[in-house]
Amino acid sequence: MLKKIWIFIVGILVIGIICILYFFMTKPQSDLKRIKVAEVTHSIFYTPQYVAKHLGYFEEEGLDVEFFLTPGADKVTSSVLSGDVQIGLAGSESTIYVYNQGEKDYLVNFAALTKRDGSFIVAREKIEDFTLEDMVGKTVIGGRKGGMPVMTFAWALSENGIDPEKDVNIDTSVEFAAMSGSFIGGNGDFVNLFEPNALQLEKQGYGYVVASLGELGGVVPYTAYHARKSYIENNQDVIQGFSNAIQKGIDYTLTHSDEEVAKVIIDEFPDTSLEDVEEIVKRYRNNDSWFDTTYIQEEDFYHIQDIMENSGELEKQAPYEKLVTTEFAKK
Repeated sequence: MLKKIWIFIVGILVIGIICILYFFMTKPQSDLKRIKVAEVTHSIFYTPQYVAKHLGYFEEEGLDVEFFLTPGADKVTSSVLSGDVQIGLAGSESTIYVYNQGEKDYLVNFAALTKRDGSFIVAREKIEDFTLEDMVGKTVIGGRKGGMPVMTFAWALSENGIDPEKDVNIDTSVEFAAMSGSFIGGNGDFVNLFEPNALQLEKQGYGYVVASLGELGGVVPYTAYHARKSYIENNQDVIQGFSNAIQKGIDYTLTHSDEEVAKVIIDEFPDTSLEDVEEIVKRYRNNDSWFDTTYIQEEDFYHIQDIMENSGELEKQAPYEKLVTTEFAKK
């Protein structure tokens, strides 16, 4: 009888120890400040961000960061403006739209991530020595009207003497997330896709990557981090820490091999093989897709507005000094 009692007591103690250990292992680290970030899409294009996440750079800066996929730059800005998230990652054109609409507590860009469009032009047929002239008279699934992919595409056409309204049929009716599926379904002669969609479509035999839209569009703060003006003013430690973590992610990405980087971020893309992640990292690296610093240059910010004006989406340019802060960036 005594033996059974001791077994019972030991069992209770073991359960108690397990519960205590579980509590401390799963207890949120109260010294980390929690923030929410809306990302416009989930793509290997944003590799430095995922490097920062998986190598613990945010925690090193005292932050517990939670990311939310929020398809469409308009939806990202709505999430930031509503207070559902504190920081948005989207094209900087979205902050220009908000400012020009008269928002008092407007959105300010504080850190750049990608320096050019991350889309690749995919053709239904294999084209040797492709030029934009090959798209004249064709239908292209270009992306949401007013979004950077379709505006960059239109600007590239214009720069090459092609009228985007008369010479090419640009389909802007397809949602960003549905573009690949629409093309596979038989719509369009070309489609502009981010990775990993472009590579996957190639591997499935539905098309061929013929050009980089990023190379055609030039350097711009294509995707950047923004927050409400008031939030930045009142949470400078958070913004500084976040910017520092992204800079560390950029530094790692630019100084390590494609294989090393792919191994760090592979868990972000469970449906993509390590080999494919490595191939896409290489493709974006060769495309010179990432800034080496989060600092947003004035000339790059105005270039993105030139692209917007070319598409008829901007009546008045917004001032760099209002919509960009370089206070938190390494120049």
